[in-house]
Amino acid sequence: MPTFSPHPEIPDQDAAAGTSAEDPVVLREADLRPFMAAFPSGVSVVTTLDADGLPRGLTCSSLASVALDPPTLVVCIRTASPTLEALLAQGQFALNLLHERARATSDLFASGDPARFERTEWRLPLGASGPHLTASAHAVADCAVVKTADFGDHTAVFAEAHRVTVRPSAQPLLYGLRRYAGWSAAAAAPPPAASPLPPSAVPPEGAARVRS
Repeated sequence: MPTFSPHPEIPDQDAAAGTSAEDPVVLREADLRPFMAAFPSGVSVVTTLDADGLPRGLTCSSLASVALDPPTLVVCIRTASPTLEALLAQGQFALNLLHERARATSDLFASGDPARFERTEWRLPLGASGPHLTASAHAVADCAVVKTADFGDHTAVFAEAHRVTVRPSAQPLLYGLRRYAGWSAAAAAPPPAASPLPPSAVPPEGAARVRS
């Protein structure tokens, strides 16, 4: 799936000696995969059409909002991806946020299966920037590419959303620590019992607190 693939986590030899299960593991190299695996996020599928009008798409968890005005977001896609090539040629795409019952769709679009659009429900509404995964998405943003930036083996695609469709009754699919979870289950957990600080004890934003 997404951007987090299994790999051996090799602890630093000096740091590993005498550690317990509660001690942090220091990796030999700054590998971002275990770091980002510890940052759960939603799951999306980027879709577009190629020059022949055929649908293209892939699972993507590397995305973020950039600005509200204009409404801009960024998705990071492997530079060698055929979907990215088609997306840039068309200058537009649809960003499908998957609901919590759409794990199979996430795995399907991460697999590279050439028949993935034949195995999932989708449509292309009038004015859409790419296929909408109608049975799997709880929200879809139709976007136009405004800027790209290549870095390493990925390309950051900045895009302006010109239309957003939301299904409020559906709940998001989550992914982190190399496994899926549903938002409804996560939201059902009881809140922490910690008491909030009184207003006088809350430091202003950016201030440092020194305890003597």
